[in-house]
Amino acid sequence: MRILITNDDGINAPGLEVLDQIATELAGPDGEVWTVAPAFEQSGVGHCISYAHPTMIARLAPRRYAAEGSPADCVLAAVGELMREGLPDLVLSGVNRGNNAGENAMYSGTIGGAMEAALQGLPAIALSQYLGPETAGLDDPFEAARSHGARVIRQLLDHGDWTSDEDFRLFYNVNFPPLPAAGVRGLKVAPQGQRRGSRFGVVPYTAPNGRQFMWIAGGSQQAPAREGSDVAVNLDGYVSVTPMRADLTCHASLDGLARALEGPGAEISAEKTPAADGSTR
Repeated sequence: MRILITNDDGINAPGLEVLDQIATELAGPDGEVWTVAPAFEQSGVGHCISYAHPTMIARLAPRRYAAEGSPADCVLAAVGELMREGLPDLVLSGVNRGNNAGENAMYSGTIGGAMEAALQGLPAIALSQYLGPETAGLDDPFEAARSHGARVIRQLLDHGDWTSDEDFRLFYNVNFPPLPAAGVRGLKVAPQGQRRGSRFGVVPYTAPNGRQFMWIAGGSQQAPAREGSDVAVNLDGYVSVTPMRADLTCHASLDGLARALEGPGAEISAEKTPAADGSTR
């Protein structure tokens, strides 16, 4: 198996070393692991691409590259140039330092890399390690991801929906709970949630020269979310797996809005998006 790995924490991030270990196990002795990762941290860039300026790419070692761009740029560099003679069988993005469950998914460069791979028609999985009080004292805060990552990916490869004939190919968002490896209770398929009362905000700062700046600050990652959602199952000790696609349409609202705006009898004949429980929305 030929695997491409990337991340948003940067080429020297410890989570990328964890992912390299996972990918090497999955690829096997006859496989290949390629690394194309941002030269510097790109947390929070989402699915950003460097559309308006060029991206420099540096070869650090055989099959190992750093790009001065986003995770999506890294995937594009691999697909369009570095691996064009033999595209990857699987793209893995992470392992992120911190969770990408709930509303965090909308900002995540880790997910942005997996999303770009899916848009390129490649199987892709984003992986993130939830951090919390029980991981703070560990020698390896990525212990849960390191121990359980390969097994979870194998399960997805065997049982996930990898068909590519949809308008938007599925990719998968995996979050490991904020626990030591031995404390992980299992795996649950869960929809994306949203933490209640926890939002991103700003912290203003005045420099000594009087100029105004601000820091972006996240909300509490321990805040509760809807029961059964990715956040909730992570905080309950489970690995969460969430199928995603690059389609922001609210399919449940299409027909009602069409009838209201276009008149009686109007109906949208778009295919419904499957929900985690098997219903459509």
